[in-house]
Amino acid sequence: MLAAVRLPDSRFDHADPFGELRSLAEQGGAVVVAELTQNLPKPVAGTYMGAGKMNELKALCEETNASTVIFDHDLSPKQIAKIESAVGRKVIDRSELILDIFAGRATSAEAQLQVELAQLEYTFPRLRAMWSHLERIVGVGGIGGIGTRGPGEQQLEIDRRLVQRRRDDLSKQIRDIQSRRRREVQARKAEHFTVGIVGYTNAGKSTLFNTLTTGGAYADNRLFATLMTRTRDWDLGGGLSVMLSDTVGFVRDLPTNLIAAFRATLEEATHADVLLIVLDVSDPAAELQYDTVCKTLDDLLKEVADSREEVGSNWTPPRRIVLLNKADKLKDNREVLIWQQRVPGSLPICALPPERGETPLLGQAALADRVRELAKGAIEELRLTLPLSESRLITIIENQSEVVSRDYEDSSVTIRTKIGRQQLERLLVGRPRIEIRDSKGKPWRPDNPHLRPTEPVWLAPARPEPRSEAGIAAPKVRSASKKAPKVEKRGGKADTSGS
Repeated sequence: MLAAVRLPDSRFDHADPFGELRSLAEQGGAVVVAELTQNLPKPVAGTYMGAGKMNELKALCEETNASTVIFDHDLSPKQIAKIESAVGRKVIDRSELILDIFAGRATSAEAQLQVELAQLEYTFPRLRAMWSHLERIVGVGGIGGIGTRGPGEQQLEIDRRLVQRRRDDLSKQIRDIQSRRRREVQARKAEHFTVGIVGYTNAGKSTLFNTLTTGGAYADNRLFATLMTRTRDWDLGGGLSVMLSDTVGFVRDLPTNLIAAFRATLEEATHADVLLIVLDVSDPAAELQYDTVCKTLDDLLKEVADSREEVGSNWTPPRRIVLLNKADKLKDNREVLIWQQRVPGSLPICALPPERGETPLLGQAALADRVRELAKGAIEELRLTLPLSESRLITIIENQSEVVSRDYEDSSVTIRTKIGRQQLERLLVGRPRIEIRDSKGKPWRPDNPHLRPTEPVWLAPARPEPRSEAGIAAPKVRSASKKAPKVEKRGGKADTSGS
């Protein structure tokens, strides 16, 4: 049995109010037999629904032989207990249903830890409602040793202590995962242009990921088909490639503790250079899904921005490209034009892979061109002087840029080329220092603060050693700190004498 109370500020699809909850229930293994809704200005404090609707809900459950009632809201423990007492059926809320689906989908060790922590966060304040026996554990007949007799602990207190201990242990493990994932993401971003795929659940993210890469992500027409992040290389052609990441899908009213637990998984999205927001434009609830995705992203990026301000590091939010997926299912392009007017720069696309030997489907070539322009950055004409020993770097530059001319010397080559600024900055990460000048001969300054445009060692002239008037090399001057006297303890006191 599905039940909901529609408030003035409730967000739901008016064409199919229970469509999403019905899909979630079916994914959780339930068979929906009936639905019941009520419009109220505000929820009833005790049972969320009014007394008359509660009686109607009980009668409908008995008529349809429903064993479980699923509410499209987050209910408090007292509300769940009162509703169960009124209808005589098991009652679960939206958060518990989503957590149950996540627990069934989690396959990696990281996802299992995150789901378990989210379940404990959900269960901890509801322990009192889960126990009908709250006896105190008492030592009887000497069992437990001296000092165990007396009132003892309540079973509820023992469970709370055990749950809190497990929560702390899981939080520590997930913090370690987050720090490791953050280092991996930052290292990947320093060397590669990163692109993240985000969007509502079942919008076609994994299908697009498999089409653009050889990632092999599991894709199915169901909610939360995958809960793990995959990162693969996306070849854009012309010797240029970027790193593409697939992330967990969003859903309306996603539990707060679940978002907090999956912070490490969503780290890929918050630190990407570009975000591809996949939107199922053929879904009647596309507008509600788009607003949900944007709100969730804004909250995540705001938290990242606040944390960056505390540590003082440089961070800019990723750029966004909205992909109007499944545009080929529409009868005409009227809906696409409306979305392109609402979100300038959005691209209609079909995420399905093309047949072997055929050209890419709708929007895939345009998406590659858009990302290629962003990955290269502003095209500049520069003169790069490299040693001939760096043959691999020379080959990469020639393959990924438009070479105008080459000037060879004894041990170096000067390449005059047209190359993107961001593309060149990524090539310089971990490479030997090279001399870069613009078309006017001025030194080129990168935007990345971690890249220092200093003269390479092999180009800098050797400094002559200082010599005296007699032609003998002058002795090196040592700092006074290196000649500090040794401090020894004699008789419990420090001795700083010359000896």
